[in-house]
Amino acid sequence: MIPPSEPLSAVDIRILEQIQLDSSLSTNDLADKVGVSQSPCWRRLQRLKEEGYIKGEVAILDRHKFEGTLLIFAYLKMTTLTEDKRAQFLRRIETTPEILECHTLFGEKDIMLKVIAPSMDWYQRFIFNVILKLPGVVDIQSTITLAELKSTTAIPLRAVKTA
Repeated sequence: MIPPSEPLSAVDIRILEQIQLDSSLSTNDLADKVGVSQSPCWRRLQRLKEEGYIKGEVAILDRHKFEGTLLIFAYLKMTTLTEDKRAQFLRRIETTPEILECHTLFGEKDIMLKVIAPSMDWYQRFIFNVILKLPGVVDIQSTITLAELKSTTAIPLRAVKTA
């Protein structure tokens, strides 16, 4: 990743907003939506990628079309870990595909996992066979979601200062 060469412009912000909505837009369509010609739009897009503003481009799948329809948040209480055990914990988190997200927390619990599960029976086995076997886990509390009212990956850019 290259450090930013210049502050983000209003056009850069519009480009980022549009590709968060649809990263499959052609450069021509993107240029039309943000109000610049194709060549400058392409150059700005390349700069945003090189400078790390755009980490990647993915397809977002509808999880309801697949078996795993339960979203569960697991809150973990951890014991103090050595550097080796911490690295082992992180490797296991990274290599477990059912764990969609992992966050450290400030408060009573130390870690929050977002897990996708096909059923409650499956999740119960997952707790005993995977989560409780992670290094340092001493307690787990789970919250099962009933409905997903909002889910987005888009970062709000309205408040970003521009050049």
